[in-house]
Amino acid sequence: MTGHRGELLAVSDLHVAYAENRELLDTLRPGSEEDWLLVAGDVGELFADVERALRQLSAAFARVVWAPGNHELWTHPRDPVQLRGEQRYLRLVELCRSLGVLTPEDPYAVFEGVGGPVTVAPLFVLYDYSFRGGDTAAATSAGEALALAREAGVVCSDEHFLHPDPYPSREAWCEQRVAYTERRLAACDPQLPTVLVSHFPLTRLPLRPLHHPEFSLWCGTERTVDWHRAYRAVSVAYGHLHIPRVTEEDGVRFTEVSIGYPREWRRRGLPADPLRKVLAR
Repeated sequence: MTGHRGELLAVSDLHVAYAENRELLDTLRPGSEEDWLLVAGDVGELFADVERALRQLSAAFARVVWAPGNHELWTHPRDPVQLRGEQRYLRLVELCRSLGVLTPEDPYAVFEGVGGPVTVAPLFVLYDYSFRGGDTAAATSAGEALALAREAGVVCSDEHFLHPDPYPSREAWCEQRVAYTERRLAACDPQLPTVLVSHFPLTRLPLRPLHHPEFSLWCGTERTVDWHRAYRAVSVAYGHLHIPRVTEEDGVRFTEVSIGYPREWRRRGLPADPLRKVLAR
C-alpha cells in the first residue's frame, strides 16, 4: 500500500441496532492505509452504539469525518444517555473528538488524495419543513403541512424522539444551523473546491423517487438548494432516504451513500463494496 494516495470514501445509514448491519460494519475496510471515510449520519440511535461503531471505523481509516443524522439525535427511552437536542449533539461532538473523528464543529480538513485537494465540509443543518411534496405541496405553513402529512398517514419518528432544546422548534434550530454553516463555508479557502457531506439532501432532486412524497418535510431545507454552486462543490455525499444512487446537478456529483435497513438492502442487494467513492477519477 506504500505510495497509494488514498481515496475519499463514504457511507451512511448504518443503523447498527440491526445485527445484520453490525455484521456489515465489520466488513468495511479501507483499500489503502491513506483512505478517508465520510460517515453521513444515522449510525444508530443509542449513544453506546454510535460510540462503538465510530471507534471501530476510526481505528480502520486514516481519517473519519462524521455529519449527524436524525437518528443519532433521538433521545430514545432505552438510551441511558437522556440528553436532548443541542446538548445531545454536543456530547456526540465530544465523543467524536475523543476518537479523532472530525465533526461539523471542527476546522474543515483538506483531503489531498485521489481527486484532491478538496476541502471536506461535514454539515449539520437539520430541516424546517420547507421541502414539501404530495398532499403537503400546497401548504402555506409548516403547521398546515404537518397536519396534511398526518392525514395522509405519514409522520416521521423524529416528531417523538428528536427534541430541539433549547430552541423553541426544529425550524428554529435549523435556522441557527444554516446561518452558522453558511458563515463557515463562506470562510473556506476560495482556491479549493469542496466536498459537502450532509445526512439530509441539500436539494429537492433526490426526493423525487420517494414512495411517500409527504416525507419530504423531514428531508431538508430550501435554504441549502444552491450551496453546491455557492460553495464550489465538486461532490455532495448524503444519506437519509435509503435510495442509494448517483445524480448530477449543475455539473456536481450527488451520491446517496446509505446502507439502510436489512429488509431494504436484502431486496435491492448490496454492491461488492458498500463504501462509495465520492470523487470521480
